[in-house]
Amino acid sequence: MNRYLPLTFALALALSACNDKQPNAAHQSLMEASKQELVTALEERDQLLALVTDVASTLDQIKQLENVLSLTGIRAIENPSQRTKILSDIREVQKTLQLRREQIADLEERLLTSSLCTDELRTTVGALRSQIDAQTEEINEFKRLFDSLAQEIGALNHAVDSLSTGMVSTSRRLAQANAQSQQLEDELNVCYYIVASKAALKQHKILEQPFLRRTRLLAGDYDQQFFFIGDKRQLLSLPLGSDKVKLHTTHPQDSYEIIEQADGQKALHILDTSKFWTLTNYLVVEIE
Repeated sequence: MNRYLPLTFALALALSACNDKQPNAAHQSLMEASKQELVTALEERDQLLALVTDVASTLDQIKQLENVLSLTGIRAIENPSQRTKILSDIREVQKTLQLRREQIADLEERLLTSSLCTDELRTTVGALRSQIDAQTEEINEFKRLFDSLAQEIGALNHAVDSLSTGMVSTSRRLAQANAQSQQLEDELNVCYYIVASKAALKQHKILEQPFLRRTRLLAGDYDQQFFFIGDKRQLLSLPLGSDKVKLHTTHPQDSYEIIEQADGQKALHILDTSKFWTLTNYLVVEIE
């Protein structure tokens, strides 16, 4: 039931007293009033009835705003266009209520000098003013709730943005760390190998045979550019291109094997890459 029906009914009773056929003071006053006073009374009545209708309409506006917020919830506040629309509607209701309050004040002031149904109308106007006050508090409370939700959402969005920024920063640092780790791992798995004749190995100072001394390997200023660069993890087989081969570098014997291929030439097969390179990162093979 409309909350303003009792108020409208009370107003109707108050105004009907002006037309009561039973002799009473109000009826007598109306009969004695001038035509202008009657016109004024009718204007006041119409104004009051219009205010009752307007106040009821304002309540409907407030309820519609509350329904929007209850149905759409946080989505309405997160959406910039909807948030702007709700704030605009709130301000419009607040302006309307202020206008209604001014109209009530004006009507009350006019009733102070009116001799027509003063007590009944004053009571009705007072009830109407209370309704407007209640609506004003209701829309203000709604505005406080809206602002609170908007503030909370703003804080959450800021936290999410900060978290996202932190995650991006962390991801970037992790990527950098992974890249550095991969680079380090690649560097640790670099190996150098050469398959060449004894003369070539001597020419590039990889082998040195001082007079009456033991042969030395990679002992001096050898030619690093003469070596091929490989990856320990991927260098699994190495054709040697000769049937006579000799390893000058030291590698665990069970980590490799030298096999003879179909063409009679030898090939080096690494059986355990990790173990093969434990003693040195260089592989020097002499062939004839």
